[in-house]
Amino acid sequence: MAEQITQQKKAQEPVIPAQLGVQANRKIEDHALIGNLRSAALVARDGTIDWLCLPDFDSDACFASLLGTEENGEWALAPREPIQKITRRYRKDTLILETEFTCASGSVRLIDFMPVSQEFPRIVRTVVGVKGRVAMHSKLTPRFAFGRSIPRVESVDGSLRAFAGPDALFLRRTDRDTASPLVSNFEVTEGQRFSWVMSWNYSWLDQVPPHLDADKAEQETDRYWTQWVSKIVPPPRYRDEVVRSLITIKACSYESTGGIVAAPTTSLPETPGGERNWDYRFTWLRDAVLAHNALNRAGLSDEASSFWKWVMRAIAGDPAQMQIMYGIRGERRLTESNLDWLNGYGGAKPVRIGNGAYNQFQLDVLGEVAAVLYAGAKYFGEVGPVAQRALLNVAEHAMKVWRNPDKGIWEMRGPNRHFTASKVAAWAALDRAIKASDETKMAAPMERLLEARESIFEEVCAQGFNPELNSFTQYYGGKQMDASLLYIPLTGFLPATDPRVVGTVERIERELIQDGLVLRFKPDAAGSVDGLSGEEGTFLACSFWLADVYQMMGRFEDARRLFEHLLSLSNDLGLLAEEYMPKLRAQLGNFPQAFSHFSLVNAAYILTEPRA
Repeated sequence: MAEQITQQKKAQEPVIPAQLGVQANRKIEDHALIGNLRSAALVARDGTIDWLCLPDFDSDACFASLLGTEENGEWALAPREPIQKITRRYRKDTLILETEFTCASGSVRLIDFMPVSQEFPRIVRTVVGVKGRVAMHSKLTPRFAFGRSIPRVESVDGSLRAFAGPDALFLRRTDRDTASPLVSNFEVTEGQRFSWVMSWNYSWLDQVPPHLDADKAEQETDRYWTQWVSKIVPPPRYRDEVVRSLITIKACSYESTGGIVAAPTTSLPETPGGERNWDYRFTWLRDAVLAHNALNRAGLSDEASSFWKWVMRAIAGDPAQMQIMYGIRGERRLTESNLDWLNGYGGAKPVRIGNGAYNQFQLDVLGEVAAVLYAGAKYFGEVGPVAQRALLNVAEHAMKVWRNPDKGIWEMRGPNRHFTASKVAAWAALDRAIKASDETKMAAPMERLLEARESIFEEVCAQGFNPELNSFTQYYGGKQMDASLLYIPLTGFLPATDPRVVGTVERIERELIQDGLVLRFKPDAAGSVDGLSGEEGTFLACSFWLADVYQMMGRFEDARRLFEHLLSLSNDLGLLAEEYMPKLRAQLGNFPQAFSHFSLVNAAYILTEPRA
């Protein structure tokens, strides 16, 4: 199956005129990810690193040409003669990227990686001569403050130092152990190997990052990833796709705290040229259940435990103050602002940093947090006193606020409404508290919990279900559909075979499916629901959820067919963004998207579990 999917991807790959300086022809999916469990960079097919925030995921970018032009910062490294062919791959079970350029004069391999857990964040780029003699060109254009600040450049202690404000970058060519110019032309012949190391440090520190042996760092990075992958317990099928997704999720993890960013990028558009551009360099509680389940299903108990502890720290305190998202260290203030000097990817403006949705009221967060706290009992053996108090506090708060309208799971920027999926999530918060009490003897106000859970159930079935349409609807009294209604069977609110669920799935199939993939919902022209304009692509996570529900319904062939179709949409490296627009044959949204990869991993295990 993996071979068949690879062949499909090759047939879909665009022909890219991969010359240096070409910006407009880079699709979102033309990028690869490299990272060090602290930050990550995107590397385009043409050998250009056009996105990088240092030292951390949520720091200012020093390469931001992805959202602007070359003058906003990048590092281009490729042949300076016409390129006939580009092939690339990740070295097996690692995050080491290998890109091979073929020219009339020969071929070269570019190896890109970020050493893991280094004191100084670094990128290592190595050029290896494969055949013949190839003329090469390297051009480093450092820019700080998201492409706005042009640094001062000087030579210091064998490195080229570029600095402005708090940031400094150091560039060294390791085979000569000397400072490398920002722009250089050179030739590489078969068997030759040249390496560059770019390091970051605070500008006010006099310390130049020490010399790094590029070859040794490559070996250590290879060993780190292959040893980590050896811990994974893969599903019976789809091993390579699941492992690549888990490596991607790991690369989106902030190792120091256990937080997982939704994506390492900001403002890659959900609507081509539109305004649906958000900063995803934060950790969403919405992702918590999917993340926890995916990591535990794969046998990655350390990562699951680390993320569980991050959740516990983030939500500590009054549940009435719980946010839908936090910074990677648990920060609460994620003030949103626009970067007017950046043109945006494909002209999609505004370019945003921060995310104003952090202070929205969303009922669904209560259900997702309760599910993760409850999962502590399932996966870690017990829920301790602190987690018990947190779970009961969440349930108590859900009983107080479940009747209130909210912004919904999709962070609508339109008016608050009684979203059906939000009510289902509130039901789930109470349900998990009740189950935890039953299974762990946790003291709980069972009578009130049971009564509130039943009240929510009755109201959702009465007001969230439209008998004339034979389906649940996006919000009470409305007629629109929403893929979040798949939460109904996924949370256990109703079984997947319940006639009301069957009717809802049938209506999703009629109204929200485009070319076999699922839309979140259909934005209306007036933006009355989400407060925004523009057409979205199909939402990949929701499409994986539908495959899960098909499996739960016993529609096994439909589940397999949809899942494998989704696998075929990943890029040649197995990476997925948030959305896919069939008419453009292009991925949309921030990239790569942890939410999509969580959903892929969970679906792979669900579809390959023994059938009852």
